[in-house]
Amino acid sequence: FLKKKTLLMNSKSDTDETCSSFTKLSFHSAVVGTGLNVKLMLYTRRNPTCAQAINSTVLGNLNVTKKTTFVVHGFRPTGSPPVWIEDLVEGLLSVEDMNVVIVDWNRGATTVMYNHASSKTRKVATVLKEFIDLMLAEGASLDDIYMIGVSLGAHIAGFVGKMYDGQLGRITGLDPAGPLYNGKPPEDRLDPRDAQFVDVIHSDTDALGYKEPLGHIDFYPNGGLDQPGCPKTIFGDNQGMQYFKCDHQRSVYLYLSSLRENCAITAYPCDSYRDYRNGKCVNCGISQTEPCPILGYYADNWKDYLREGDPPMIKAFFDTAEEKPFCIYHYSVDIITWNKNVRRGSITIKLKDKAGNTTESKINHEPATFQKYHQVSLLARFSQDLDKVEAISLVFSTGSVIGPRYKLRILRMKLRSLGHPERPQLCRYDLVLMENVETVFQPILCPKLQM
Repeated sequence: FLKKKTLLMNSKSDTDETCSSFTKLSFHSAVVGTGLNVKLMLYTRRNPTCAQAINSTVLGNLNVTKKTTFVVHGFRPTGSPPVWIEDLVEGLLSVEDMNVVIVDWNRGATTVMYNHASSKTRKVATVLKEFIDLMLAEGASLDDIYMIGVSLGAHIAGFVGKMYDGQLGRITGLDPAGPLYNGKPPEDRLDPRDAQFVDVIHSDTDALGYKEPLGHIDFYPNGGLDQPGCPKTIFGDNQGMQYFKCDHQRSVYLYLSSLRENCAITAYPCDSYRDYRNGKCVNCGISQTEPCPILGYYADNWKDYLREGDPPMIKAFFDTAEEKPFCIYHYSVDIITWNKNVRRGSITIKLKDKAGNTTESKINHEPATFQKYHQVSLLARFSQDLDKVEAISLVFSTGSVIGPRYKLRILRMKLRSLGHPERPQLCRYDLVLMENVETVFQPILCPKLQM
């Protein structure tokens, strides 16, 4: 029912009222600075493309019996509106009948002086509290308040949550700002105590984002550092600004992917990105007691599985593709070998389905150590999700260009989908891999005793 229309241009609603539009400023405004002015723009399924202006005295179409999601942007050094607003509003309204309130504090966030924008965050939070107080007076519940904060907006959401003693339903921080907030005490930044559930996506921890955990569960795509598909250098066509903001904005686009049915990004609770890459954290989802957390809008489905703590804080890691919708499909590969001597090396695995589709993963781990009768668990990542696997190929490599060619004698190989644990696990027994030679075989269903 949602049609793609710009949310940033004035148009007419069904009631012939003028649509509220996001403040658009020039770079000149960023240079001279702007005073703070906070606008609230309401979207619902009644007015999905035409924002309605609301404030601390006028609720408009807002239905206090439904969830209300506030979207708070961050620092705007050029004065332009965030390019992702339209997609986020459309996505949120497509998954749930809710109120979506865009918090436009572009007058205040637009400045070349980052510290000036940061100094206005608590004032923005105060304005939002006044509006939420009106909602509560009209019968709304704090349980139904959800705040999505981007960069500085994440800390604004935290400040609002503190004013309600952490009783807001949920806060999602999308790459919370790091500069001026790193190392600050909980009262001066987003904190897990600011809402009943706080989830955070960290996508630029070595530059504009915040490195340490800030929520009940903190997601670190690609380790939270350089994001695939983002420029690695400032040089090149149209790469200057993208170099600075691409990693930081990736958190928003990863969240957006969770609002689309074709991409559910699974993450894996783990102590470190290195352990995740080496396949040490793939046990969630095996039992019925603790599923793997899902990134984005549905992350709160995992809140009942949080481990005890004060507050409980979980790090979760995952890798992504370079382009939308960013999904990568994870498989665990368990290998038991029976070589007399220890072997060290890497494995490349390729899958093929009945339709002839293939997908390949060079298992990007540190060289594994294969000892006789010891199981080694590896993590494979594929760009395609093949349901009915008909053939598997393996290549073993030690990485040595000189010296003898080794064999890897496999007693048992087991492949299981981490994203779809309900799928049958596939096995193969008694294989011999010649180094750097592709070995193709048909898998069989694993005996239930081994599953």
